[in-house]
Amino acid sequence: MKTLGPAFNRLWGASLTTNLADGVLAAAAPLLAITLTKNPVLISMLSALVMLPWLFFAIPIGALADRVERRYLLATANAIRCLIAGLIAIAISTDTITIYLLFVATFLIGICEVAADTASQSLIPQILEESQYERGNSRLQISETVVQGFVGTPLSGFLYATAIYLPFIANSVGFFVGAVLAFLLPVKFLQDLRKSEPSTEQGSFFSEIKFGIQYLYQQKLLLRLVVITASIGFAYSVSTSTIVLFLVSELRLKPALFGVALSVQAAGAVLGGLLAPKLSTKFGRSKVMAICIFASSLIILLEGLAPDIYIFIALATLGSFAISNWNILLMSVYQGLIPQEIFGRIHGARRTIIWGLMPFGSLLGGLLAKGGLRLPLLIGGTVATVISIFSFKFLRTIADKSNCDR
Repeated sequence: MKTLGPAFNRLWGASLTTNLADGVLAAAAPLLAITLTKNPVLISMLSALVMLPWLFFAIPIGALADRVERRYLLATANAIRCLIAGLIAIAISTDTITIYLLFVATFLIGICEVAADTASQSLIPQILEESQYERGNSRLQISETVVQGFVGTPLSGFLYATAIYLPFIANSVGFFVGAVLAFLLPVKFLQDLRKSEPSTEQGSFFSEIKFGIQYLYQQKLLLRLVVITASIGFAYSVSTSTIVLFLVSELRLKPALFGVALSVQAAGAVLGGLLAPKLSTKFGRSKVMAICIFASSLIILLEGLAPDIYIFIALATLGSFAISNWNILLMSVYQGLIPQEIFGRIHGARRTIIWGLMPFGSLLGGLLAKGGLRLPLLIGGTVATVISIFSFKFLRTIADKSNCDR
């Protein structure tokens, strides 16, 4: 595998360790939550609180990413997540943990996730050439899926079965290593994009936030892509907010195997990450994106009809393949479409819309689950499928349109 340079390799290393921590947390947090409450609305709030910070903090953190050393922002976010995970482990071991304390920790970790994700994605155009975006995003996606899905989530289930606090200790260690690696990113290999930034875009912190919002609104092609993605993302959050209850209560999955079930699905995401650049080259980025977002939406609907855990996992694996392709190619479109020197602000503005809506989708999913644990998947999957059908023509030509727009 051809190297993409020392700066990318260090960023990749930080991604590997933090994704291991994320994988551990992804399985441990919902398992901990269902020991503290069986209320589907409260369970859905856990998913909502992970995403809610994108609504409140994505734009200001995006502006911050354009003003400060992005590697320091990434390192700080990981260090804070390390501390929070450690405190949760202490609360569990001293039997002082409550669902509401878990909510607070989840929200704070969510804020750090906004900062870490924004800093990482903003560093990609600073580290790589545009022709390398798909390869770079593919490697990050594959490493995320492999480490998070095949190592972190199954490890979390087994650690959880041994002692409930152990996954959170492992989580803390992973974020600590990620913070160190981010801090040690070799600055001599980073392009200083701020030197090329037009003077009209420089000013106060709040004026830069305003600029990011105005830019997104004025770029109609970009805005339409964001609206489509946000609408489908809302439907997806409706579908997945109570998935742990659906698998454990409806499909009778043993809690200790929850992480294993997630890791099996990750096989599809790994394959999608490996094939995304090749499929994009052979069939065209736009065509692959349009087909994959339709397929993943339809699969969510079918998951709601799954009669057992085996059919569900098979469907989820196919869905993971499709959404992995979509994520990689979509991010490559954004990185090519948005000017590098203002990427943080625009990334924050679009994520405010896309991920800011997801907490409300999660809460809606929790309410729907009171009428049956299959309802969120059935309704969310149907809505996402309809949106993807109506958006197919636009997405089918998005790469050509974006090239013309630039």
